[in-house]
Amino acid sequence: TKACGSATAVNKTLQTEAADAFLAMQAAAAKDGVTIWMQSGYRSVDYQKNLYDQKTQYFRNKGLSEAEAKKQAANIVNPPGYSEHNCGLAADLNSPEHTDLTEDFENTEAFRWLSAHAVEYGFILRYPTDQTDVTGIVYEPWHYRYVGKEYAQYIHEKGLCLEQYLEQWVK
Repeated sequence: TKACGSATAVNKTLQTEAADAFLAMQAAAAKDGVTIWMQSGYRSVDYQKNLYDQKTQYFRNKGLSEAEAKKQAANIVNPPGYSEHNCGLAADLNSPEHTDLTEDFENTEAFRWLSAHAVEYGFILRYPTDQTDVTGIVYEPWHYRYVGKEYAQYIHEKGLCLEQYLEQWVK
């Protein structure tokens, strides 16, 4: 793994190939006057468990049953062992314009730049707004997944999400 996150980020590593691609993408954005930070990269299963447990407790506190709280939490935070962050190929990105990991990130220069150029560096927007029924995850304009340039270009050109792309190879 290789460190590539901002000074304030947690879990600032990605697998080496993904880290190198991210750093190249970050440098290219900077040349265009756009700052892109990685807020979160690799996460251990234990770290993910803590996030999931916190989100489950949030829904329990709202009066939901244990089963319903876990179901609602899983729509937002993957259960431990199921997060893409555990593979070291996923990154939550943000910028000085918008440091929160919320949908408002889509209104930034950073998001516009990523939408136009991320595929050139092998990254795809992992949970697009029009694919929530397929991915099972809410729209996350900040969450990018490294798949490699060739695959990213194909997925982007065909308008697929990763699940749809992978499904083609299972059949």
